[in-house]
Amino acid sequence: MPDTRIDSATRADARSDDPAAHEPIPRLPVVDSSLALAADGYRFVSRRADRLGVDAFRTRLLLRDVVCMRGPDAARLVYEGGRFDRSGSMPTSVKHLLQDDGSVQALEDVAHRHRKEGFVRLLQGGPEQDLALLLREELGTAVRRWRGTGDVRLHDVLPDVLGRVALRWAGIPVEGTGGRRAELWSMVEGAGAFGPANWVARARRRRTEAWARELLTGARTSGGTGTPLADVAAWTDDAGRPLPLEVAAVELLNLLRPIVAVALFVELAVLALLREPGARAELTSSSPPDDDAVRDFAAEVRRHAPFFPVIGARARKDVEWRGEVLAAGTWVVLDLYGTNHDARLWPHPTRFDPGRYARGQGDRRAIVAQGFGSYDDDHRCPGEPATARMVEEAVRVFLELDWEPVVGQDLSVPPGRMPARVADGVLIRLA
Repeated sequence: MPDTRIDSATRADARSDDPAAHEPIPRLPVVDSSLALAADGYRFVSRRADRLGVDAFRTRLLLRDVVCMRGPDAARLVYEGGRFDRSGSMPTSVKHLLQDDGSVQALEDVAHRHRKEGFVRLLQGGPEQDLALLLREELGTAVRRWRGTGDVRLHDVLPDVLGRVALRWAGIPVEGTGGRRAELWSMVEGAGAFGPANWVARARRRRTEAWARELLTGARTSGGTGTPLADVAAWTDDAGRPLPLEVAAVELLNLLRPIVAVALFVELAVLALLREPGARAELTSSSPPDDDAVRDFAAEVRRHAPFFPVIGARARKDVEWRGEVLAAGTWVVLDLYGTNHDARLWPHPTRFDPGRYARGQGDRRAIVAQGFGSYDDDHRCPGEPATARMVEEAVRVFLELDWEPVVGQDLSVPPGRMPARVADGVLIRLA
């Protein structure tokens, strides 16, 4: 049974000095907002919250009641303190592609902390640099292959580069895995789709899970050590029992797939190099580029660019939001993109401004593209530092290369496309 006591800590976290913030959460005057979400995409929550002058409103998505929220208070409410979980918080079509049953995102409390320790151990404290160096190597190999082939569409080629990085890092032989790498990418691209495109991606995931089970069976049989694959094969639950093979396979994919998804950030980082000549000039004003400047540029890409638009959660007990109780079981959707563009956190939020961090007008830790709170206890992605490091290395590589954009291409990012992509995929020509 859920604990139905109102969480007193939530009152403190959600308190606001704005009297208007204590009004009841308004409801949109519509039957369902699913089509509006599909049309407005990343702007869906913030547009309606701005119109209402609030940080939270009620509506229905897929004919299910939901509270849509945005802003730093909402992020703290949803991510910190164990007040919300992920059970039933995302459509089955999305869950089966991005997490699936039994994964760390479906766990809470002791079980969650125990499983999360494995991810933190594999992804932090050294692996960030390993992944960055692998990305540099794989990009170098790919560039040699791209030269002389004409125009290169980065959206089409970067996922395979990151797929090779993921497999090499995990200790999985890359030879003959082209299909598996494509399947990992289809999980990312298909997550925002419904209907046939999503069904195809889910069918591919089942094939990939079978492949992961074979890899883990081999790793358990050999008793090898020293690779992420071997590490996951040896994982146990919080009672010390080996993870069921099916669950271990899900978690192996939860290590590999997010690395492949970094292709989206790299694509959007190259777009920023094209669109922001001032920021690019700042990077190239010294040789090699200043480490802090590269770090801030990559952080601004992760803040400014659309990645995944929202995250769902379910209240584990009654919690209070600015004077109104959200009952246990309430489904909420946190606006990640809108929170990363909240003027209370980010002055001039629509402006791409890497210099904001050095000026103290932004904190890289407040970027919620990959969650909020602590890596150890909350549902913040433990791979975020590695993601940041890989984006930084990709920026360095593209600053070193001699390339130019193809003239006449569409470099817009359609807001209704989730996850985001540049309309023409960023076409470049290498010298």
